[in-house]
Amino acid sequence: MMESLETQARDVQERTFCKWLNTKLEVAGYPQMSSLVRDLSDGVRLIQLMEIMGDVSLGKYNKSPRMRVQKAENVNKALEFITSRGVKLTNIGPEDIIDGNLKLILGMIWTLILRFTIADISEEGLSAKDGLLLWCQRKTEPYQEVDVKDFSLSWSDGLALCALIHCHRPDLLDYDRLDKSDRHGNTRLAFMVAAQHLNIPQLLEVADLCDSTKPDEKSVMTYIASFFHAFSSMDQAETVSRRVEKFAELMQSVWVSRHDYERRVRLLLAALTEIQTNWAGSEFTGTYADAKQQSVDFAAYKHTTKRNWVVEKQDLATLFGNVQTKLRTYGLREYVPTPELALSEVDAAWNSLLASEARRSRTINAQIRQIKERLRKSFADLANEFEQRLGAISSALTALQGPLEVQQQRVQEIKTRIPAISEALAKVAAAEAECAAANVEENDYTVFTCQDLEFELELVEQSITKKIAFIDNQIVSRNMTNLTPAQLEQFESTFRYFDKDETNTLSLSEMAAALASLGIVYSDDDMNFIYDQLLQECGAINFEAFINLLVDITEDQTSPEQLREAFRGLAAEKPFVTELDLRLHHLPAPSIEYLREVMPRAQNAAGEAEYDYERWLDDVFA
Repeated sequence: MMESLETQARDVQERTFCKWLNTKLEVAGYPQMSSLVRDLSDGVRLIQLMEIMGDVSLGKYNKSPRMRVQKAENVNKALEFITSRGVKLTNIGPEDIIDGNLKLILGMIWTLILRFTIADISEEGLSAKDGLLLWCQRKTEPYQEVDVKDFSLSWSDGLALCALIHCHRPDLLDYDRLDKSDRHGNTRLAFMVAAQHLNIPQLLEVADLCDSTKPDEKSVMTYIASFFHAFSSMDQAETVSRRVEKFAELMQSVWVSRHDYERRVRLLLAALTEIQTNWAGSEFTGTYADAKQQSVDFAAYKHTTKRNWVVEKQDLATLFGNVQTKLRTYGLREYVPTPELALSEVDAAWNSLLASEARRSRTINAQIRQIKERLRKSFADLANEFEQRLGAISSALTALQGPLEVQQQRVQEIKTRIPAISEALAKVAAAEAECAAANVEENDYTVFTCQDLEFELELVEQSITKKIAFIDNQIVSRNMTNLTPAQLEQFESTFRYFDKDETNTLSLSEMAAALASLGIVYSDDDMNFIYDQLLQECGAINFEAFINLLVDITEDQTSPEQLREAFRGLAAEKPFVTELDLRLHHLPAPSIEYLREVMPRAQNAAGEAEYDYERWLDDVFA
């Protein structure tokens, strides 16, 4: 298979190279060759070709050689000329050509093609094969279906050839109307148009490109090089046009850049002036919210607008430098903007902006400091005044004296001050909230916080409530003439102790506990009945109702039967009581100690003392 591909490539090369040599001979009027092996063997055609390619005479030579030595002289003369032109021939001598060594002959002709046809091709700094390939790629790039990667399969569908022609001479074929799938038709069309209209000889056959698994690279290059040379004159015209176009584009781009620079400089300078004017005319309302908002706006400006201006300032300097670089590169006159649009003017305006920023920052910070100081003093004045008003009320409560009714009236008048005090506390709270909003944490003008004052107000309110209850109870106590002072004091302290919520009233459970602490114990039913009766009579178990109940109880609690019933209640109907029974019913410690000493005592099996209250009561009341 490898040998078959090599043979196929050699056949294509022989046919292509022969056609290429014939184009040279045809120009000079020499007969064409039909076989490289036969027609080059005597050296005559080879000398003729070298004279045509080198545009020089090689002198005398044997035009009709018959002897081998004569043929050798001709071939050797041609080879020496080739070598003199800087073409390096490797492993080939006169005998190889005389004897028809096709492989070496093809190599020599390919060397000639490279030297006299492809070597002078240059494209964007590349030469020979790479330059020719780049030229093909650049010319066919706009054609979507064409992708020239090499000088082999890239040309097998004929589209690359059609694209080359259409690129330079769109009048010769309509590329858009080609049947892109017709490989043979497209290739045949390209060959025909090139031969008839562009004087490009058809060095290849359609099958060489379309039917080969790998079209021969050297043959394709030889043919494509003809396109390059055919279009070179057109490309030169295009180069001239492109040069003028490029210069026009350069001048236009410089003009656009200059105008863009001037426009953007004007906009930047106007923006810098505008914001400084706004800052100079800015006023403060005197509130922290306003000052803080202006501070926030200023910070936002520095993180957004100013940064955009920094970028714009740098871009303007870069743009100006680019314009100057373009002009210097082409030896053109330097661009000098008007004085008011020079970069030095931008720098001066920028320095002015920085100074204005510093003033703006100092102004905002000073305003915030002043507002914070004012908020501190305002809160301190309200808090200190509030504390003084609370102190005045406390002093008034402490200074109460005279008849109870007078004190009662006076404390009620003091109580009427509380709503106004509460309103004042709301103002203190509002002032404290303003301070918190302004991040004012320290305050050297007062030691009080709103929470402190609120706590003190609660204490004053409790003191007033307790004072009112105390005076009311004192009036009740004073009117209870059948009680001793000691009893009144005991009953009052008991009432205060069990009035847990300080409402000057007792609930059912609080009243039961208070009575039990005084040694007065009822069954649950009796206690509920007594409580309900008092509620109906008095509306609430206040101190007066509690004292009246105790007066009623103490008036009849010393009869033998009442005491016996009371002890039975303590003993849970047992004929004796224990110290534990007495303690469980909250009798005072002195009373328990007294009863232990006076009541007859026995000891049960567990060693616990049992006191015979029945016998003791019999002895007491006998």
